[in-house]
Amino acid sequence: MFRTTENKIILVTRHTRLDELKARFNTRSQAKFYVEQFGADFSEYLEEHETYQQAIEQAVLLLNQLGRVQLLDRRYLSNFIFAAEDTVVVLGQDGLVANTLKYLDGQAVIGVNPDSRRYDGVLLPFTVKDLKMIVPEVFTHRRPLKTVTMAQALLNNGLQLYAVNDLFIGTRSHSSARYQIASGHFNENQSSSGVIVSTGLGSTGWLKSLLMGATAISQALSESEKKAEKKIATSVGASKPESGFGWDADYLRFTVREPFVSAISSANCVFGKVTSSNPLVIVSQMAENGIIFSDGIESDFLEFNAGTQATVQVADKQGLLVV
Repeated sequence: MFRTTENKIILVTRHTRLDELKARFNTRSQAKFYVEQFGADFSEYLEEHETYQQAIEQAVLLLNQLGRVQLLDRRYLSNFIFAAEDTVVVLGQDGLVANTLKYLDGQAVIGVNPDSRRYDGVLLPFTVKDLKMIVPEVFTHRRPLKTVTMAQALLNNGLQLYAVNDLFIGTRSHSSARYQIASGHFNENQSSSGVIVSTGLGSTGWLKSLLMGATAISQALSESEKKAEKKIATSVGASKPESGFGWDADYLRFTVREPFVSAISSANCVFGKVTSSNPLVIVSQMAENGIIFSDGIESDFLEFNAGTQATVQVADKQGLLVV
């Protein structure tokens, strides 16, 4: 096959919902029976799958004319070794772009939307057809890049984890997480449903929903209830907390979910900013089931049990998106 270059292109893909159903029920017909017995429309799963497979085939055909192509399933991202000069193309939903970025170190990502009818594509500005023009420009460094700030959790045992959207620090079960938290002049023991640390890219997702929920609850309280609740109100600083901020912002935001006040736990430090000079430090007080994961991928996690200290800060590297 004739190629215009010998540059290496990594094409990142993911399983469809139909793939996951087949893995669970062994065959497509059994998956179809399972879905339809509850009155659901199996054709939606089938159409989504076929559209995505066609996009993969078209992308491989086109990219093979431009360089050496290697397919990479998202399941192997954490173990894959990317070369410094690799060009990375992500074909999937926005979440797949975020999942890919945190495993890179200086390689730019080309986000491709395989199905604009189903995916909003905030991080997927291109179609498969655009690759013929975009990839050669990336090879020759003629495409503009957008930087993405990431979060980083560093443990006192030497392990670390990056996040493009969010870090979750808490427990893997529905029980309360117990820990000591320190930010600025605050240092207290807490019991909660966990701590969320969001980047600018992730600030319109999980962080936004948390703030909307807190605002709605606050507005629903009567004035007398608000006065009572004021005793355990959060300290958010003088500025109004924003639900979204720049992808390249030099800070992160943290939020404590459902803090519980008791004789041994407080809730004075439940929302704040993480900067290079003001990291967030959390020490686990959980005997077991403590966990830290990022970007919704619970299978790629760090254990966070008693005595483990996590220092959360702006990451020492940035993601790069081709625009």
